[in-house]
Amino acid sequence: MTKFKNVSMLKQIKKKMTAGLTAAIALSFTLVAPLASAQSDEKVGWPEKEELKFGFIKLTDMAPLAIAYEKGFFEDEGLYVTLEAQANWKVLLDRTIDGQLDGAHMLAGQPLGATIGFGTEAHVVTAFSMDLNGNGITVSNEIWEKMKAHIPVEDGKPVHPIKADYLKPVVEEYRDAGKPFNMGMVFPVSTHNYELRYWLAAGGIHPGYYAPHKGDNAGQIDAEALLSVTPPPQMPATMEAGTIYGYCVGEPWNQQAVFKGIGVPVITDYEIWKNNPEKVFGVSQAWADKYPNTHIRVVKALIRAAMWLDENDNANRPEAVKILAKSNYVGADEDVLANSMTGTFEYEKGDKREVPDFNVFFRYNATYPFYSDAIWYLTQMRRWGQISEPKSDDWYKETARKVYKPEVYAMAAKALIAEGKAKATDFPTFATETGFKPPQSEFIDGVTYDGSKPNAYLEQFGIGLKGETVL
Repeated sequence: MTKFKNVSMLKQIKKKMTAGLTAAIALSFTLVAPLASAQSDEKVGWPEKEELKFGFIKLTDMAPLAIAYEKGFFEDEGLYVTLEAQANWKVLLDRTIDGQLDGAHMLAGQPLGATIGFGTEAHVVTAFSMDLNGNGITVSNEIWEKMKAHIPVEDGKPVHPIKADYLKPVVEEYRDAGKPFNMGMVFPVSTHNYELRYWLAAGGIHPGYYAPHKGDNAGQIDAEALLSVTPPPQMPATMEAGTIYGYCVGEPWNQQAVFKGIGVPVITDYEIWKNNPEKVFGVSQAWADKYPNTHIRVVKALIRAAMWLDENDNANRPEAVKILAKSNYVGADEDVLANSMTGTFEYEKGDKREVPDFNVFFRYNATYPFYSDAIWYLTQMRRWGQISEPKSDDWYKETARKVYKPEVYAMAAKALIAEGKAKATDFPTFATETGFKPPQSEFIDGVTYDGSKPNAYLEQFGIGLKGETVL
């Protein structure tokens, strides 16, 4: 547990900050956000709630929370913050919903899944995206040796990206021998689940369907690879025990497999979908309604932390690694954390490659809560049956607006610019009224994603539910 450490200093600066706040908030600039529903700038004041507890899971992408605390960015906003590691994603979500936590580092699918009623039902929102990329898919040494026979080699090294096409013969071998091919992911609405399913399906391996309307939430209907939930820190040990043959997880748990010599990361999510959105900072809608100024100030602190993590070509990453290595944060060895956090990634042991964007916290508009990001997750929920019935394009867009709150982000960014802590050019200035990214084509299967046309997007896939299909 990490606790706010300079209460007296906070009280000394409180009056000064309050006096300067009106001028700081008055400046406006163009952000990608419809601001019609936002509070007026004049209403943004001192936080309604100063003592806060935020939850996180021990992964490197919780870094914005750790940095905002360690660098005093929460203090600058008048916030007394406690950071507390949680046992698993379900506990974290439940404690945010029932108010034990004020907010949390969340899987991007959690606010969406909760709001539409898949699993836990509650209205959860996000105004801050915590990072891009950061995940990988790892297989056991045994599976890797079998895959290698099918992978092209250049200069003595496997050619990347490694597609699931090369895993397909292995899955078929296990099927013919009557062995289920088990793989792990961290949560049913996790990015990891959808990325693993996307990769498998792109290689012709069916990852299975959910059927919540039939009470089936296992996600293994028609599956050739059986995916199940394993908490991130337990992934390497579970694979080493032979319970699963591979997994999709965030760092440092792919690199941990390399360091322990028990497995090989075969692909990163950057190679599955370049610069994909990963975690978010989530709060309940009830909390956001009750503490609007507090919410804006939290987002301000997190934006500053993300900027610090990426500034000067990642110059601060070695310091960030030392911070994250502390037992109260991620608690992994510095060498393991540094393998990905400092711009490299090790695949097969000794095969370390430059991947400068494996962890992105601010570049490429990483922190902005784009509606199109939300809609991608919703399309994957539909594709794999978590959304049982067909939905209109308007439903996808309305749901995204219900959960993603760019108007809160915009007010936080405006204040930072006015205070001289950020520049207008630091923030997105395209698509000023839509909140949608341009169509994205850098997926491993070459399929183009246009968030404004979710049903047309789903029609492009050979494996997965689409149109009027219902299980």
